[in-house]
Amino acid sequence: MDISNNVDKVRRNIELIAADGQQVNIVAATKYVGVQQMKALYACGITMMGENRVDALLEKKSQLSLPVEWHFIGTLQSRKVKEVINEISCLHSLDRLSLAKEIQKYRQEPLPCFIQVNVSKEASKHGVYPEDLESFLESLRAYPIIQVIGLMTMAPRTDDPMVIQHCFRGLKQLQRSMAPLDQGGVACDKLSMGMSQDYMLAIKEGATHIRLGSILFQD
Repeated sequence: MDISNNVDKVRRNIELIAADGQQVNIVAATKYVGVQQMKALYACGITMMGENRVDALLEKKSQLSLPVEWHFIGTLQSRKVKEVINEISCLHSLDRLSLAKEIQKYRQEPLPCFIQVNVSKEASKHGVYPEDLESFLESLRAYPIIQVIGLMTMAPRTDDPMVIQHCFRGLKQLQRSMAPLDQGGVACDKLSMGMSQDYMLAIKEGATHIRLGSILFQD
């Protein structure tokens, strides 16, 4: 596996697609790789590492003595909050007030969070429904430790690019509609969307954070 070459290819695609002034951050989804591959990513300038399992994040963080940003990108169970919440730099999956309550209880300093939005309204996916987003954001003002920085979504698993694009465009439109709430710990100026199979579509629709796994580690 040539991680350096893979990272270079992704960066070239970002340069080709991103709009003027659009900063796109690569969050490496490291679920299926070990510390050595993560060190190779860091050597390529990738400093944001994303894990979706608490135990794996804690184990890898203890082994990887590098100044990386640890992003939690999976569903975080409320009962696991105490274990991990002070070990991360960013949460991509805040989707319910019960989770916000636990974060408020255990987090020691403000935590940048993306609100997970179920744009496609699939029953198999977590996330706030679009019509509930504004009230959810307003409710989060009661939890000052949470610093809302943007919105996150996952596109449907489909080969139809129009369906995927519609999902990402929907999140961008939600971001714009939430602009009046950008104050007091709520700011939706960032968008976490796009994975290995659809990140180029996400960039076209305004992604600021793309969560990439297999494309960084392919042979």
